[in-house]
Amino acid sequence: MTAIECAALLREWDHILLLTHLRPDGDTLGSAAALCSGLRRAGKDAWLFPNPEITERYAPFVAPYLGTATAGACTVSVDVAGPELFPEEFRGSVDLAIDHHPGDHDFAPRTLLDSAKASCGEVVLDVLEALNGGLTPEEASLLYIALSTDCGCFVYGNTRADTHRAAAHLIDCGADYHRLNKALFRSSGFARLKLEGMIFSSLQCYHAGAVSVALVTLDMMARSGATEDDCNDLASLAGRVRGSRVSLTVRELSPGKSKASLRTDGSVNATEVCARFGGGGHKMASGCTADLGPEELARQMLAVIDAVWPE
Repeated sequence: MTAIECAALLREWDHILLLTHLRPDGDTLGSAAALCSGLRRAGKDAWLFPNPEITERYAPFVAPYLGTATAGACTVSVDVAGPELFPEEFRGSVDLAIDHHPGDHDFAPRTLLDSAKASCGEVVLDVLEALNGGLTPEEASLLYIALSTDCGCFVYGNTRADTHRAAAHLIDCGADYHRLNKALFRSSGFARLKLEGMIFSSLQCYHAGAVSVALVTLDMMARSGATEDDCNDLASLAGRVRGSRVSLTVRELSPGKSKASLRTDGSVNATEVCARFGGGGHKMASGCTADLGPEELARQMLAVIDAVWPE
């Protein structure tokens, strides 16, 4: 499905519920909220599913769009790569998936997928321009949140020339990028800074410094006073080690359950590594969740990285 075909389909629906993923980040929330705004401008009854894991960082941006759609509404998932990422409270099926993650999206009968995009926000940008012919400043700001957070404020390996062109277009449309850059990338709470200190002080390196590993345990969260709102983009920290080509961050979610985020320079396929543990994503940025403690999950993933390490 193309963006134009997607816009045509959305015009046929009157009541639409937009679904974000587990532990929602800026891309899923910014993209879904912008799409919700655009659908409302097109005369649709549109709402974001009230994902209970929305953090304080993003809550003010999406609050106007949260609610329960009319019974029988069509459901559109935004930036959701698979049903295992549906919020636990969601009950129902998805009628349309809009995403940029490569892979099977057979949980939805219709899919708009563009894996060449750095963020789902860029996919939604194309849909909104096809739907309404342009963006409001509010929609541009929401999509700027989506794009900038998914490419790490334009420093991640998924950043391309088209990424910058999309950002420039959003700024032309009125995105409040000065305020957003300050809020999202240049300010942190004290608990977050304490947590970062613990992470940096316990970093481990392998393959002569080419592989860096960070663990984030429940004990570290408790001692720093950090909450879910302080855990945004933790996966980028381990990769700051000079010479690092592969960085692995494993966060303990609950006793016996951990989430891993793998970032690479492309020499190791992150998707293939994470797929061994039921996860996925992109070649240079993927993740997985497993019923293992953080140390054990890191150990097993390092063994897989060792097995595929380029000579």
